[in-house]
Amino acid sequence: MPIRSCLRLPLELRGYLAAAVVAHALISIPHQALAEDADVVLAQLETGGQFNPRPDALRRLLWEVTQRTSIEASLEVTAIRAEDPKLFYHPLLYWSGRGAVPPFSDAAVRALRRYLTYGGTILVDSADEEVGGAFDQSVRREMGRILPRIEFDRVPTDHVVYKSFFLVDHQAGRVLRAPYLEAIAIEKRYAVIYSQNDLAGAWARDSFGRWEFDVSPGGERQREMAFRLGINVVMYALCLDYKEDLVHIPFILKRRR
Repeated sequence: MPIRSCLRLPLELRGYLAAAVVAHALISIPHQALAEDADVVLAQLETGGQFNPRPDALRRLLWEVTQRTSIEASLEVTAIRAEDPKLFYHPLLYWSGRGAVPPFSDAAVRALRRYLTYGGTILVDSADEEVGGAFDQSVRREMGRILPRIEFDRVPTDHVVYKSFFLVDHQAGRVLRAPYLEAIAIEKRYAVIYSQNDLAGAWARDSFGRWEFDVSPGGERQREMAFRLGINVVMYALCLDYKEDLVHIPFILKRRR
């Protein structure tokens, strides 16, 4: 089955096929990257409040994904509410915000719980001005409803999310408020990955192609690391239970180009 078709399957079916499809691609197309024919449409969770503080950032990230990997990513980001059944056709859901988020409906909580337990991944990105701000409080409140009794943990620096495509050796974003990622694990898979460093603020360009925000304290190197970390999260989400013993393959392929 082509990788594009696999990625368009509902999450509950795609999870069983992902490992076999990736293995087939690596064997049959040795000089190409991991997802040659993938057609990925990233969805952004539509909530109340300021749910899209960096409206052009994801488009820029997806452009970088397409340029740097062999994933064919749509540059059009789909805004979607949790209750929409089409949620389950997106392996990666981006949840950003600034300020407080109204409580989710009970239907949204049930849908997101199902989405995560079926193999979906949520990247949460805070644009608040400080760690522990109103958006952070909303995220922890709602995740406590979605996945009761499962708490955020800090992501170890040697976790595969830091090396699923690039080797990323430190945190990144528009700022460096929190020197770590946090995550919620379901059966050893990080289903929710959370940055409080405003990743999208580092990705965003204006209509003239200029960077919208300065990046501090690390400048352009920090911005580059934000792109690499974003690409790693995309790769991690697409490959689901990504295996440690496959992580070296992108670097071998990169050296061949």
